[in-house]
Amino acid sequence: MSNLHLPSPMNRLDSIGGVVLAGGYSTRFGEADKAVAKLAGKPMIRHVVDRLATVTDDVVVNCRDDQVDPIANALDGCAADVRFATDPVPDQGPLAGIEAGLDAVDREYATVVACDMPFVDPELLAYLADRASGHDGAVVQLEEGWYQTTQAVYRADAMADACGAALDSDDNRIVAALDRIDVVTVAESDLEAIDATTFESIDTQEALAAAEAEFEE
Repeated sequence: MSNLHLPSPMNRLDSIGGVVLAGGYSTRFGEADKAVAKLAGKPMIRHVVDRLATVTDDVVVNCRDDQVDPIANALDGCAADVRFATDPVPDQGPLAGIEAGLDAVDREYATVVACDMPFVDPELLAYLADRASGHDGAVVQLEEGWYQTTQAVYRADAMADACGAALDSDDNRIVAALDRIDVVTVAESDLEAIDATTFESIDTQEALAAAEAEFEE
């Protein structure tokens, strides 16, 4: 990304909200909730929110009702103001979680990040926020061809409406919502200045152990 000038993440504080998706049942992770699993001494979702706090001071956590108290305890004292948007109907998948989270956002744009991405790079979120300006969102298309929809920036009302419309049509794919909005696509090959670990997701115990090793290096 040699010709790209990344904005300072702190410039985003007054113009963008944050949504963290934590409502999944973590079936691959085992019986424990991966959102509050300890990674390098603190809950995984705390890593995510601490990084989001450099680009926004207002974070909405989407989760199930039974997760609210454990996650609130995990986020106690963090720099961002944290609110919760619980799933009205459990187990409808990430598309419903994005809709619920974005419905609770009170700013025009919001970055959406999954709770199992503790290495999320704030510089990427700041860049996507700039790319999304004037559009309904900005999403990275990975080299494999698929879209990184849970580390992206969306215009909150437009994407929430698109998620609802996709769910009403019985299509729970996130890309079904993207097809309904004006979204900017960013090629992964254009992100050479971004931390390569940003898209790592910790969805198994083995991945958690590997992430612990990365923190110890």
